[in-house]
Amino acid sequence: MPAEPVKPVVPVPSAECAPLPAEPPWDRLTSVLRERPDLLERYVMEHVELDQLERWIIRKTQRTKTSHARPPAPLPPLTAASCAAVSQSTDSDVPPLPPQFCVHADKRKMLQELTRSLPDKPGMANVLNELAGCIASAVNADFQRLYLVEKRDGHVHAYDPEQQQVLSTYPIGPGTVLAAHVAATRQPLRTSTPFVDKDKYPEGVGAPTEGAQYVMAQPVPLSDGDLVAVLELYRNASNPFYEEDEEIVNSYIVWGGIALHYADLYHTLSDQRKVHDFILDVTKSIFQDMVSMDTLITKIMNFAQRLVTADRASLFLMDGRTKELYARIFDMGNANGDSSPQAQEIRFAVGTGIAGQVALNAQGLNIIDAYADDRFNRSIDQQTGYVTRSLLCMPIFSRGVVIGVVQMVNKTTGAYFTKVALEVLSYHNSCTDQEVADYKSTYNMYPSPGLNDYNYNVFETSEKDKIRDAVFMFTDLFGTSRFDIDCLIRFTITVMKNYRRVPYHNWTHGFAVANMMYCIIKHNPNVFKTIESLALFVGSLCHDLDHRGRNNKFMLETDSAIAAIYSTSTMEHHHFNQTVTILQQDGHNILGKLSSSEYKQALSNIKHCILATDLALFFPNKAKLASILKEGLFDWGNSEHRLLLQAISMTACDLCASSKPWKIQIQTVADIFEEFYEQGDAEKQAGRIPLQLMDRSQHDQQAHSQVGFLTGICIPCYDLLYQLIPETQLLVAGCRNNLARWMDMAEAGGWQEELSAVNAHGRSRQPALTSPDRPATGQPPSEEQEGGQEEEREDGGQTEEQPPEEQTPEEQSPEEQPPDDAS
Repeated sequence: MPAEPVKPVVPVPSAECAPLPAEPPWDRLTSVLRERPDLLERYVMEHVELDQLERWIIRKTQRTKTSHARPPAPLPPLTAASCAAVSQSTDSDVPPLPPQFCVHADKRKMLQELTRSLPDKPGMANVLNELAGCIASAVNADFQRLYLVEKRDGHVHAYDPEQQQVLSTYPIGPGTVLAAHVAATRQPLRTSTPFVDKDKYPEGVGAPTEGAQYVMAQPVPLSDGDLVAVLELYRNASNPFYEEDEEIVNSYIVWGGIALHYADLYHTLSDQRKVHDFILDVTKSIFQDMVSMDTLITKIMNFAQRLVTADRASLFLMDGRTKELYARIFDMGNANGDSSPQAQEIRFAVGTGIAGQVALNAQGLNIIDAYADDRFNRSIDQQTGYVTRSLLCMPIFSRGVVIGVVQMVNKTTGAYFTKVALEVLSYHNSCTDQEVADYKSTYNMYPSPGLNDYNYNVFETSEKDKIRDAVFMFTDLFGTSRFDIDCLIRFTITVMKNYRRVPYHNWTHGFAVANMMYCIIKHNPNVFKTIESLALFVGSLCHDLDHRGRNNKFMLETDSAIAAIYSTSTMEHHHFNQTVTILQQDGHNILGKLSSSEYKQALSNIKHCILATDLALFFPNKAKLASILKEGLFDWGNSEHRLLLQAISMTACDLCASSKPWKIQIQTVADIFEEFYEQGDAEKQAGRIPLQLMDRSQHDQQAHSQVGFLTGICIPCYDLLYQLIPETQLLVAGCRNNLARWMDMAEAGGWQEELSAVNAHGRSRQPALTSPDRPATGQPPSEEQEGGQEEEREDGGQTEEQPPEEQTPEEQSPEEQPPDDAS
């Protein structure tokens, strides 16, 4: 039997190249390898060393990242000589790689050591320092220097790992030192002595070089692209850095990025645990030995000092008569609490020093370098010999007024105080058992007159009466057989206390939205299912918890701690998180008697209701629902359709002031603009230009903006709601009446005086709290009302919407801007 013919084998390229064909040789070689990739694999497996293969991978990764900015250079012509050179190349033009680079196991070992050291040396700075040491060893650097990048203040900070403190600070960008320039370009840089570029880094490296002749500066990013450090590596004479060294550093940074990610997670979880322990310890200590007010303040200060790891702590109280800050509890000593506070009283004028500025402006300050800040008062340091490096100051409020300032000095476990420390010192209280008892002894369940009227005026009810009315509305809708009344009272009081005293997004607004939702559910009992109604009402009451009077865009641009957690619907996620936090507190879970499935569904619906208050979601929801109604396809049994109805209902309630009588409308608009202007003032102080709507100097645009707001958002919302719930026709009519009035005012003028008169009233238009010995007005509920709606129904949905504060650029029609920028 004749043998089968042998198929010709394409030879592997060798040093002895065959005569070149007429067509371009690189194209032919590429064509061959594309047809026979097994040849390339065979060559790599048999002839390429692991270190060379790893370098190729790194180069490929870097080229992919930069290909959009710099096209690859053309390859030189392929000749017989060059073919031989490629075959015999050993990279002799560069130094051999150190052994650390060649073995992946070394990097895995490094990663294991970094993550294992987290409990003993937590914090990003410690992990970065350990990583810098590994990299310096891998590239045989004589020494290294680490700069921490702080995105919040736009600076790089030379960090001393032994002292755990900042040595010097430079603004990111050209014109100062090498590290600041690299942080701006985010590109590695290799240079030699004298390390100076008069245009880019005229100050060189900003520190002694210890005889080094060469430096390589490398940016250190996280996996999400955020820059956290710049690493400078130094070598002495006759040993420059090459591109191969950059590749080594990049390889280690990729592996080290995993450890940095775990360090960030570990730090976040550790902070949460400290906050929980802090609250528990303070509560226990207060009730164990409450001897005097000074003792109580000292204990709280000691706990707060320990929590934020400050070396010293002081408490300054406001003297309203003399406009001075004074302190009897001053200089708490070290964070272990083993030194007594100084009892000698000190005084200084409001506006003097960091604490004085905090009291004057009612805004917290986190000072990284005290002596670099012109506001810092050095006289105390000069008297005591103590050196202040970092400062954290926060105002203390009572009923919206600054009554004091708490000051933490010199962070002991890092270079400066973090955003988490700011949030800790801003912690809100919850309802106490005594407050529940006081409420039950002085208040009955008779509601305010007209509470179920769409035009109810929330400005005519005191804060404590609003608690009574909120409890009544809940029990009127859902009864008491499955809800504990003490738990409901405690929950409602805590919700009230966790609304901040900002001009608009406060307890009054939260109550107003819940009241409108109550009216819709009450007058249309067959529209929503029980779980839907429960989620809509609770979501309405809690939808702006802990609102700071700033919109999502502001929170993101100012790198707030909340924005670092939630990148979309920032404040809405925070509002829901606050709601869950309250429900989880002892004696606050109003949903505790629901079945497991009901509880899960109710909490899920509440989340969707609160997240829906981001107005960015109103526009797509409106478009979907309008299309469904136009085609006559709305189906009450379709869960998606029910979700859209709930979304529109939430929007209608959140913007309910636009449908109220003119007196309520004008008061609400005055509050909204005051909050806008306060954000605009903050943006101006930060060097940014606020939106026209938030600029006090352009208040003549208020009436025109209201016309656009009612036309583009409110009326389309109420028109859709009316088509599905005809009983809400009053909301449409009220909104159109207000629109007509705003249009007349925008054309004729005169509205500025009316708004000014309302603003002059200020918060004084809020009625005084109801006296404990004066019973609330109103009629007792009927037996039918007391029974509520207790039948079990199957669940329904979630919602989407947003308050006027987060309007796309705050109160303009959707045609004037993209919905994506609503927050």
